[in-house]
Amino acid sequence: MSREAPLSFWVLIPARRASSRLPDKPLADIAGQPMILRVAEVAARSGATRVAVATDDAQIAAVVERAGFDAVMTETHHQSGTDRLAEACSRLAAPADQLVVNLQGDEPLMPAETLGRIAQALSRHPWASVSTAVTPIHSLDEFHNPSAVKAVVSGRGEALYFSRAPIPYLRQPALEQPGPLPHEPRALRHLGLYGFRAGLLPGFVQWGPSPLERTEQLEQLRWLEHGHSICVVELESPPPAGVDTPEDLERVRAVWARRAL
Repeated sequence: MSREAPLSFWVLIPARRASSRLPDKPLADIAGQPMILRVAEVAARSGATRVAVATDDAQIAAVVERAGFDAVMTETHHQSGTDRLAEACSRLAAPADQLVVNLQGDEPLMPAETLGRIAQALSRHPWASVSTAVTPIHSLDEFHNPSAVKAVVSGRGEALYFSRAPIPYLRQPALEQPGPLPHEPRALRHLGLYGFRAGLLPGFVQWGPSPLERTEQLEQLRWLEHGHSICVVELESPPPAGVDTPEDLERVRAVWARRAL
């Protein structure tokens, strides 16, 4: 009886030194290691066949390489992590059909198995160019919060639209009051985790920001506006939040301290 071959996927980690809210964020210490190495360790546990950090900073690259991980130097002008990933894939000579999972460099608490699920979803849906994740929304406060990006998904697990607006729209007046959301229609929050087919990334960069993308300030809408399909993995609960602020960093440090007990 033959065994199914392990899925081949890469995890690429875009990392920039500049951060207005938390300077030198990728190098911030978490239990004796720079945050970017904590993130790379997560990627290494995911089952990825290659892990690399894509950065425009020589010091970040040096830290990564001294720890035994790959680093690829990229240009400084990129407007998004996806643009940086496209250049990294080119520099790493990624085959067109290579599955690449994008893990942000400020996600040291991301469950490693979630990265594998993102890659598996793209592998199992050949019609999709991109895979991503959602999680259920349970409260009206979150549903109406523009910082919580909502997703509408088809019956076969394909993203129909993403918005900062509360979608699907609930017409019932009673639902305008604070409280739990109904079970149907289900409201889903989009999570910023993506899997890509490497050969499609150059096209994404060349298109430039699309009208809906500029309106909603949501990069994933560029794929939909150009006719590409995004398959969606539903997670039972969201992964722990990443690090954007000094308060976030202290929260993550506290988690690591508890792990050491």
